[in-house]
Amino acid sequence: MLPSDPEESGDDSSLSEASEPVGRGRDYSVRAVERVCSILDLLQESVDGITLIDVSNATGLPKASAFRYMWTLEARRYIEREPASGRFRLGLAFASMQSRQLEVLRERSRPWLEQLRDEFGETTNLGILDGDAVIYIDVVESRRGVRLAAARGSKDSLHSTALGKAIAAHLPESRVREILQRSGMPQLTVNTLASVDAYLADLAWVRHAGYAVDNGENEVDGRCVAVPLLGSGLPAALSVSAPSARFPVQQVETVAKALQDAAANIATSPPPEQS
Repeated sequence: MLPSDPEESGDDSSLSEASEPVGRGRDYSVRAVERVCSILDLLQESVDGITLIDVSNATGLPKASAFRYMWTLEARRYIEREPASGRFRLGLAFASMQSRQLEVLRERSRPWLEQLRDEFGETTNLGILDGDAVIYIDVVESRRGVRLAAARGSKDSLHSTALGKAIAAHLPESRVREILQRSGMPQLTVNTLASVDAYLADLAWVRHAGYAVDNGENEVDGRCVAVPLLGSGLPAALSVSAPSARFPVQQVETVAKALQDAAANIATSPPPEQS
């Protein structure tokens, strides 16, 4: 049996005060619960999992005490530990909640994806970081005979796609480096960024500009523009993709502005009515 935490012991003499409305000068917080919440917040924000040191730093607990918290959460399946790396991720107890969060994001984004498709006549995409790659959660294909479109559920590289760049630009650099180290940076076209330094420099540009561009880096004749969905609470992004012959560089800023407006609306406003 794990030893008890001194702060978690004590009598219930204060329970008689529970009938008093919360927020009248009293502090009813429980430090152990606050620490668990801090751990879960850290896990939710993490893309590649967290270490015991991360937990210790976030909670102020010694590593031995942090381990006891993680052991308990793992036993209850709220977290899981990867045997190879020792990193912790959210566990199966949260799987249904995560699935619902993704479905809500897809439902809110779909009308805006359709509106953007109709405005520009090109394919629009909703992607999220899944492990080391970008997975397409939703795709609204162009109605044109020749189009650039991925299949819903398919995956693409983080380093060669506009969706990947838009997401990676808002991740900690250490996590981006870890992903690139694990997945590599295959040279898919002559334009693909194949060095970590060049990629990080491009991400700095993305943060400044507010959007990311794939100029024939994932597909030889393709061009794509993406913006992050910063208000979603998920590592997600929206994009418009098209054959480069139909998507001139001069149109990139116009498309990016429309994507930024859509992303802001998805985060703060009801979706437009579908016709």
